[in-house]
This record gives sequence, C-alpha cells and structure tokens, in this order.
Amino acid sequence: MTKTAILVDGAFYRKRSRYLRGEKSPTERANELYAYCMTHIRDEKSDPSYHEDRELYRIFYYDCPPLKKTVYHPALKRGVDFGRSDTYNWTISFFEELKKKRKLALRMGVLSDANAHFSLKADKIKALCQSEITIDDLTESDSSISFSQKGVDMRIGLDIASLAYKKQVNQIILIAGDSDFVPAAKLARREGIDFILDPMEATIRSDLFEHIDGLKTCWKKEKHEKKWMASAEKL
Repeated sequence: MTKTAILVDGAFYRKRSRYLRGEKSPTERANELYAYCMTHIRDEKSDPSYHEDRELYRIFYYDCPPLKKTVYHPALKRGVDFGRSDTYNWTISFFEELKKKRKLALRMGVLSDANAHFSLKADKIKALCQSEITIDDLTESDSSISFSQKGVDMRIGLDIASLAYKKQVNQIILIAGDSDFVPAAKLARREGIDFILDPMEATIRSDLFEHIDGLKTCWKKEKHEKKWMASAEKL
C-alpha cells in the first residue's frame, strides 16, 4: 500500500478550477477540490500507467487570507473596501468549508498588503504612452489590484522536506503549475519519495519533467463530475 500525501497550491487550484468549471459557491468549490484530490487515490486501480494501491495520508491546502483593507482606486477617485467585497466573503466561506473536510489541513501564509495598490494593465499603459488614450478615458476595469503573498511556497517546501525526512509517506502528489517546487522535489526524490505533479491540464515547462517521477491530471470530463462529487460528499 502506497501512503500518499496530496499538496495543493490553493491560489493555483482556485484559478484553474474556475477556468475549467466556472464559478461555484464556496461549498461547491470545497466539495469539488476534495473530490478531485480523492480521485487521485480512488482511480489508481483503473489507470494502467500506475500499478499501486494508494492510501491517503493527508491533504495539505496552502493559501493566504483574502485582502481586507481599503485601497484607493485612481479611476474611481475613492477607496475600495475589499473587506466588504463578494470575493472576501466567498474566500472566507471557502476556507471554513475546507476545515470541515476529513484529513485536510490548511496551511495559511501571510498577506503582505502594506503596499497594496491598483496597477494599470499593460495594454492601457502602452496606449497612454502612445497617446492613443488619455487619463480621462480610463475605466475601473483598466486597473487590477496588486499585492503579494508570503510564506506559501516556503510552507510547501517545508512540508515536503518534513514528509520526506520523517518517512511519513511513500508518495507526494503536488497540484501546482509553476516551478517553485523544484528544490523541494529534488530533496524528496533523493529521500526515495515518488513525486508526481498534477498541473490540472495546464502546460508546464519541458525541463520540469527532469525533476518529477510522473505527471498526471485526474480532471474528469464534465459528464463524470456528479459521480465523483457525490462520492466525496459521503466521506
């Protein structure tokens, strides 16, 4: 029996699942995430490319609290209170739903919002520089909020190292889409851990294959979604 830990880059999962499945309520998205992780465990026997029975050790979900402060919007000429936004309320409810899931641990980073500000989108900056538009032509949608998250990648790396050194698992499945995990993946593989990356159908750099033991996405076609959602809700 292969004991498997599943690590989820929360920001990546929320963005990717919204692209693949559209908007959902916090409860629906939390159930979807849990069901998707469990698909890695339960569908193993039906996949001829793998030959192992998996047992879930734990699901680790990494994310940051949503932005709560008021930030001045130059186009609106007023402050925007993110603490009262739909996004803030949705995210808090989503985290609360995840806390209820069996064998799922939240690993929260820190939101660095001291310098949070609205930034003009690149195409609008270019248009302004080329005198194609003026400041008065700018609208609310031409700017996006900018802030940084701290500690998420560090927590993922520390947990991978801890799982590997303590021999708590035989296998790690990481649901992520960038290359920040590479140093931790190298360490885990040196310790004998089978390291699998799930980019949720996103394209990854070809050189990343050098640092993983397998690449697998379990995202089901839409017609199968109700089946594995219902299965996860029973747990």
